[in-house]
Amino acid sequence: MRDVIGDALAETLAEAASHERLVLLCSFQKEESVIVDELLRVAPHARVVTIDTGVLFEETLATWRAFEERFGLTVEVQDAASAGAAWSGPEHCCGATKVAALERALAGAQAWITGVRREQGPTRAATEHVEWDAKREMWKYNPLAAWTEQDLWRRIHERDLPYHPLHDQGYESIGCAPCTLPGAGREGRWAGTDKTECGLHL
Repeated sequence: MRDVIGDALAETLAEAASHERLVLLCSFQKEESVIVDELLRVAPHARVVTIDTGVLFEETLATWRAFEERFGLTVEVQDAASAGAAWSGPEHCCGATKVAALERALAGAQAWITGVRREQGPTRAATEHVEWDAKREMWKYNPLAAWTEQDLWRRIHERDLPYHPLHDQGYESIGCAPCTLPGAGREGRWAGTDKTECGLHL
């Protein structure tokens, strides 16, 4: 049987690879486990960038190291920590500071890749594989747009890919340690609030 989901991933990344200045935004979740594995096969020139808020889970840092070891890459870092201030709420990192870090990561890029999936929630339900990011005037590639949780885990286990251990503890989406709790979809990302997006994809 033809692997339609896998074909869409490969085709989207192949199109993205045509850009010389290409960036993957990486948060070391299961989506990036799949994307990095495939991306480096077709676009070894792509920059892999993470945004460090200074309050990441220890498990996130461990997964970061595992990615670098397994895939033989050096992840670039954009700092979104609260400069000189103790963390006191998501407004310090999930808002203007995080978006500013993204803009620095994308400076000079022609296109960027994300792990956004339609299944993740209502704000992402209309995600296309390839979109024009009018705000930044560049192409945005969402190669996993149509993938489900089951699709992700099948690929991870088939290829024995490194993945974030908190996924095994009920965290379907993982952000910063102070805000994130176990939960389906993105409901655990800002537990106890109405927040569903940090601003990167709005």
